[in-house]
Amino acid sequence: MSDPVPSKPKPSEPEPSAPKPPKPISRVTTRTLQKIRDRGKTISMLTAYDYPTAAILDEAGIDILLVGDSLAMVVQGHETTLSVTMDQMLYHAEMVGRAARRAMVVVDLPFPEGQLSILRSVECGARVLKETNCHAVKLEGGAEQAERIETMVTAGIPVMAHVGLRPQNVHVEGGYRVKREVETLVADAVAAEKAGAFAVLVECVSVEVGMAITEAVKVPTIGIGAGPSTTGQVLVTNDLVGLTSGYSPKFVRKMADVTVTLRETATKYREAIAEGSFPGEAESF
Repeated sequence: MSDPVPSKPKPSEPEPSAPKPPKPISRVTTRTLQKIRDRGKTISMLTAYDYPTAAILDEAGIDILLVGDSLAMVVQGHETTLSVTMDQMLYHAEMVGRAARRAMVVVDLPFPEGQLSILRSVECGARVLKETNCHAVKLEGGAEQAERIETMVTAGIPVMAHVGLRPQNVHVEGGYRVKREVETLVADAVAAEKAGAFAVLVECVSVEVGMAITEAVKVPTIGIGAGPSTTGQVLVTNDLVGLTSGYSPKFVRKMADVTVTLRETATKYREAIAEGSFPGEAESF
């Protein structure tokens, strides 16, 4: 009787590979913004003043979150931006910076921190970087702020300049108006760029001015009421979603009406309590 033929060993099954870790989220930086501009792409920017809003906007892929001094009007209910303090800005900035995983977060230097001594502005900018998880400051002004911008950048504080309509200048200007002085505004933007600003926000200017500034500088331009030619656009989030009362600027496109939704929801809640249907069995222990 012949020996049995030995059976072939079964090939061993490959061990299951460990799941690949998720790719780290790439933070938007000043270099990112410059690359976007140089490639002819566009930049998105919205305001944020609290953790949940910042987290939602970050998840939506917004490139820059601005903790604007507009919080004086939008959150605090004041008529201008002038009343908000540096400590209040830092309080809101810390929340936004903690929420944003991808977006770059820029914080306004409130009045008068960008108008007092240059050393004071450096100290305030340093507080933004040290006490929050934010990445840059925004400073109103152009040519007359060049030395301040240069000193802050030299100190390691990235600065976004702000030209055109300057809300902190409202009493000097006698109100808010569209700015059309092409040569002056272009000179402001160029001076800010030469001083080291990584971007220039351009507010409430004619289409001609927005285009001229964007063509004159090599850094990104972010428009708010500056026409379609700027590198990117920014709006106050509350204006965008209709969570406002009263006046809405011409340059705003309201893409939702959260005010109506919130009012209707609050009314339904009040009525449910009044009729005794809330809380019901589903909401009770």
